[in-house]
Amino acid sequence: MLIFLYTQDKRLKTQPIPFRRLNMVSSTMEENFFQGTLDFLMDYVSYKYYPPKDVTTFVVRQILLSPEHQEGQQEIQKDAYMLLMKIQALHPATTDTVVWDWQLLSEVMEVQGEMIPGRILFLQYMIQTLEDDFQKKIRTGVLHRSIAKAVLSCDKCFGNVKEVIKWLIAVVTGARFSQHRKLLQETKNVLIDKSRGQTALLQRMLSIAVEVDKSPNCNATKIADVIFASLLNIPKRGQRDIFLSTMDCHLLRCKVLELIFQHNCSIPTKEPLSLTKILHFLNHVSLLLTYQDREKLWQRWDEILHQMNLLLLSYRTIVLGHLRDSVYERINLIIKAAKPKLQSNDYIEKNKIKRSIYSIQKKLCQILGQQIPSPIKEKIELLQVLLFTAMDI
Repeated sequence: MLIFLYTQDKRLKTQPIPFRRLNMVSSTMEENFFQGTLDFLMDYVSYKYYPPKDVTTFVVRQILLSPEHQEGQQEIQKDAYMLLMKIQALHPATTDTVVWDWQLLSEVMEVQGEMIPGRILFLQYMIQTLEDDFQKKIRTGVLHRSIAKAVLSCDKCFGNVKEVIKWLIAVVTGARFSQHRKLLQETKNVLIDKSRGQTALLQRMLSIAVEVDKSPNCNATKIADVIFASLLNIPKRGQRDIFLSTMDCHLLRCKVLELIFQHNCSIPTKEPLSLTKILHFLNHVSLLLTYQDREKLWQRWDEILHQMNLLLLSYRTIVLGHLRDSVYERINLIIKAAKPKLQSNDYIEKNKIKRSIYSIQKKLCQILGQQIPSPIKEKIELLQVLLFTAMDI
């Protein structure tokens, strides 16, 4: 029995691709015959065999991130991406084996997207390596040894997190596409789709940054301060909506929205966020913050009420999911089926909600000097439903 286990363990032990096969791969690399390189590697990579780090690096830098726009290049880059994902699935990257670094990521993000056609595929691959390693390190209790800790820790490399926010703002506002305004409408639509894809991927990086250190609550507060300052420079409401709606981390979105309402509140309060504080925001909300776009008055109120609904949705998710606790503590709470931790200020009476809803309706009628527009009316109705629902946490 022991001999069988030893033989089985030896058979399953991973090792580099055999030298003879690797020579065939190397010859295609030397000749820049990329399709041949990918075909050979796709055949050779298995549960048992993995490519050397320099070969995988070549696939990333020379093939996936090639600036070439020649015929068939897009298919080659897709094949490169599929190969990298196969390698990642069979032999997940660690801090020792990962083939990208922050310098490469910065270089890729700082150039116009059209200069590097494979950028989105690279981002998808990079996020996959981060995510897989992050989840594995959580399971083994060594998150401090993760790739994410090395590149997205608010404690160790907050400058990197700030860079992600800068890239996000650039993608959301279309700054990276400003030199391509003469493109056909079809091409513009493709760019918009790409920008949304990049936005979601970059938002995922911020979510990981929130979780990777010991206190997600502290990290979210720190990141939210930077986002809030940047959000004021997003010129159009549609762009601000995209930024907030694509936020993958409810704790972070809650912190950002809390800052928005803190600055839009005629009577600010320093109390920790709770349902009572959200109701306070509703009772004293104003339009103190100004943006670059010139929306009509009712549209500005429509935006602020939309943000109020987002705040309530995120707050409910935070409380139910124990998101203010560290990832390790959260796992234990979920295993124990622990009840949500409520503050004393999370208990509010139904009559208070009704009075606040009536008050905001009356206030808006006076401010707008007309009947409340239907989009605002719908948001107020949703707000009331969310407040009543929050009482049942």
